[in-house]
Amino acid sequence: MNINEAIQNRRAIKLYDPSVKISDDDFKKLMELTILAPTSFNIQHWRFVRVTDKAKREQIRAVAWGQAQVTDASELVIICADLKAWAKNPRRYSNGAPEDVQNYLEKALTDFYTGREWIERDEAMRSVGMAAQTLMLAAQGMGYDSGPMIGFDQDAVAKIINLPSDHVIGMFVVIGKRTADAHPRIGRLPVDQVVINNSF
Repeated sequence: MNINEAIQNRRAIKLYDPSVKISDDDFKKLMELTILAPTSFNIQHWRFVRVTDKAKREQIRAVAWGQAQVTDASELVIICADLKAWAKNPRRYSNGAPEDVQNYLEKALTDFYTGREWIERDEAMRSVGMAAQTLMLAAQGMGYDSGPMIGFDQDAVAKIINLPSDHVIGMFVVIGKRTADAHPRIGRLPVDQVVINNSF
């Protein structure tokens, strides 16, 4: 499937066949594609919690409005972000670059994030969004369906997955094989209503 087809065919699927399993090899391929998503300063601060334990999936469903896809989809991926990744061994993000480039990037990264907690969170959410879209398009390209989810109790899920205090949850992505098609697309605004040339 080419990229145009993947974008056009990707839909947020709610109903999944619980008998379908995604192989570890396929899941690894999905994640290898997903981690090619961009991040600010290359800090790659997304963390992907693959929930395979059935009891945990049931616990999460209970705090996610009882949504069936949490337990029925082949995969439940909770996309989180490490808010302090920029301060944890930052030279690893420029490993392989010339020394002067590494020095410059380390200082720039430190100057950009230090004392700016709102930027940490903003960047985390941007990165989670780009990773989620990459994951869903990769899944579509490999013949799987997917859906993003934000309908859940964040604090409860954080406890279930033992989320570190310096991490945040961005969203879930469920992946598998649909048992019903998505409803037809409605209400899509035309390009000329959403594209502004130069200024408002």
